[in-house]
Amino acid sequence: MKYPVLFIQGGGEGGYEADKTLVKSLQEKLGNEYDLDYPEIQNDDSASDFGWIKQIDEKISEAKDSFILVGHSFGASMILKYLSENSSNKKIRGIFLLATPFWSWNEDWKQGLKLQENFADKLTDEIPIFLYHCEDDEEIPFSHLDYYKQKFTQATFRVIKSGGHQFNNDLGLLVSDIESLK
Repeated sequence: MKYPVLFIQGGGEGGYEADKTLVKSLQEKLGNEYDLDYPEIQNDDSASDFGWIKQIDEKISEAKDSFILVGHSFGASMILKYLSENSSNKKIRGIFLLATPFWSWNEDWKQGLKLQENFADKLTDEIPIFLYHCEDDEEIPFSHLDYYKQKFTQATFRVIKSGGHQFNNDLGLLVSDIESLK
């Protein structure tokens, strides 16, 4: 039996291409027991969430039951937004979020990205959730992880000393956590 994994890319121009190396690393480290799906998410500049919530809903609906959900950067934040504001009939084995931005401030363009104040209460304790962040992330300040630690007590946090925003293109650090779900 192969364990299905759905990987949601980071945002920005070239986010899909940039994260291909992360996906390749994860697939290589996990081996043939895991079937990794890496769909491309397209921006819709007319939507307040840039169209990501709808596309994540579609990809989760298409996923095989009992799948593992991984997200990087903007994609990780949109996974949290989706799961805290929507329900799904799919069983998720575990959620792994990398370099997750915490959207705050009041700029108009951020309003569709922000989590609800009680977002953590709306997530089930039955699904293990892991957040990873490198101290030297050059795009998403490390302090964003502290926001999640304050609000999200049921999650497991992994602090990585170095690796930048792209984790040195090596996601081997997720393997033991993912394999613990077997």
